[in-house]
Amino acid sequence: MFAAERRQLILEMVRANGAVSLRELARVVQTSEVTVRRDVRALEAEGLLDRRHGGAVLPGGFTRESGFPQKSHLATAEKTAIADLAAGLVEEGEAIVVGAGTTTQELARRLARVPGLTVVTNSLLVAQALAHANRVEVVMTGGTLRGSNYALVGSGAEQSLQGLRVSRAFLSGSGLTAERGLSTSNMLSASVDRALVQAAAEVVVLADHTKLGTDTMFQTVPTDLITRLVTDEPPPHDDRAATELQALADQGVQIAVAGASSGGSAGGDPVPAGRQPRREVPLPGPRRSQVTAGAPQLRSTTTVLGEPPNGDRARVADLRRR
Repeated sequence: MFAAERRQLILEMVRANGAVSLRELARVVQTSEVTVRRDVRALEAEGLLDRRHGGAVLPGGFTRESGFPQKSHLATAEKTAIADLAAGLVEEGEAIVVGAGTTTQELARRLARVPGLTVVTNSLLVAQALAHANRVEVVMTGGTLRGSNYALVGSGAEQSLQGLRVSRAFLSGSGLTAERGLSTSNMLSASVDRALVQAAAEVVVLADHTKLGTDTMFQTVPTDLITRLVTDEPPPHDDRAATELQALADQGVQIAVAGASSGGSAGGDPVPAGRQPRREVPLPGPRRSQVTAGAPQLRSTTTVLGEPPNGDRARVADLRRR
């Protein structure tokens, strides 16, 4: 493929998706990431797109947010590996909150296997992933549906989270920097994410390497409130992403790196030599207990905060006290 043809295809992909990683661009145009990076620089010089760490976005991408259909096709292998590793942090019987996003949706699919779990979420996609899980209770916030990412937002969602206390919050976003923390492009989504953070004792951020070093309009979680980051290993040439990881570790964020090349294995790969963070999340071990063979399996239940069915009022009240 000639350079002009490659660049036209790259431009069409970015226009269609809003943001595309260099890894995905290289796969589609069947060339190396080094060549793609050179093409992206040339297109940026012409004002046709903007470069971001590990990818390319439409001009003015600082304020633009891609919809769910576009996001669901970006960095899929990385998101799968991140979700596998993050699921190992959740233990039987916990109460957690899970925010909206394509990576958190992948996490929810794996949480369906954790017995005795209570998941509070404002995401219809997270709730759907857990709807048929055994012995998992799903508690949904109220709020107004935001169709672009199938999330409940607004004052109704925020008010339903008041007084709630859980062990961990799992959140994603549009960008992550050591200076500013996690951010997103939408004001309503950011406000709900901040309410989710207030409900949790620990905050775990799920972000693939393309989001490292990217800053968007609305801050959701400042760096000093992020307990752990679960991410994938940046490509060897992506020094800026590696630098951002080191800066986050220097500020006390525990880093767990999943190997996307492993096809989504639950193990975490260390950061390459020469850029080792000071702190790492211990790799998850076996669960403290498993479901006893032959034990009765309960169907999951879904509750809307503020409007529990009669049989679940006591359970939701207990969750709020926690």
